[in-house]
Amino acid sequence: MDKLLALTMFVETVRCGGYSAAARKLSVSTSSVTRQVASLEAELGVALLNRTTRNTNPTAAGQIYFDKAVFILDALAEADTAIADRSSEARGRLRVSVPVEFGRRVIAPHMGRLLSQYPELDVSLSLSDQMTDLLKERIDLSVRLGSSLASEDIISKPLGRFERWVVGSPEYFTRVGIPLQPRELVNHECLRFDYGDMHHGWDFRSSEDCIRINVQGRLESNNADILREAALNGRGCAPRAPDAGARQLRGQPW
Repeated sequence: MDKLLALTMFVETVRCGGYSAAARKLSVSTSSVTRQVASLEAELGVALLNRTTRNTNPTAAGQIYFDKAVFILDALAEADTAIADRSSEARGRLRVSVPVEFGRRVIAPHMGRLLSQYPELDVSLSLSDQMTDLLKERIDLSVRLGSSLASEDIISKPLGRFERWVVGSPEYFTRVGIPLQPRELVNHECLRFDYGDMHHGWDFRSSEDCIRINVQGRLESNNADILREAALNGRGCAPRAPDAGARQLRGQPW
């Protein structure tokens, strides 16, 4: 027996004064209503309804059960409404983690509009270039540039595509020359991002091919701004988004 269905049919039978009227309101057959109410009475071991040729009224036990059943069904409907209201508008605390430069350049300009649009939403925005353990740090949403990490515990979806140029200062390229092909980077001082245990190869993709260059360099950091400053100071070349290379840097869009 579906207890919730039986309660609903019992309540409507009392409200409508009979099985047939309840069946019409619920768009089911009269036999279905009769069967559910009978199953409910059999389970409880007590008669809930007095049946006459003209109408159906609750017994003393049935009236008590009716009042409790109405309370339960109303509470359930209220709970459904509360959840439906929450799902229609963002509210609560949202913990977000994004790379430092991406957060500063792309996310930060839109934060004011986001908070104005959702007055019930609190945002905790963390800027970090390190790979974050979303579960350990209790992060709700993370945006990362590059390939997603395979994990059964994390749902990842691509938001778009971006490209990076290998950039360096005019001083650096004047001193060591401009690399014309990705493979020439093995002879350059490459400013590498520190991904922990992950590789230090730079991937280059074209419409026909994909190659990885295992670059070398004396400086690595887990902060993109450190690498940018080093590139500006002529210490080597680094991968940068075209709009983040700064006018002082020159780039190769392989």
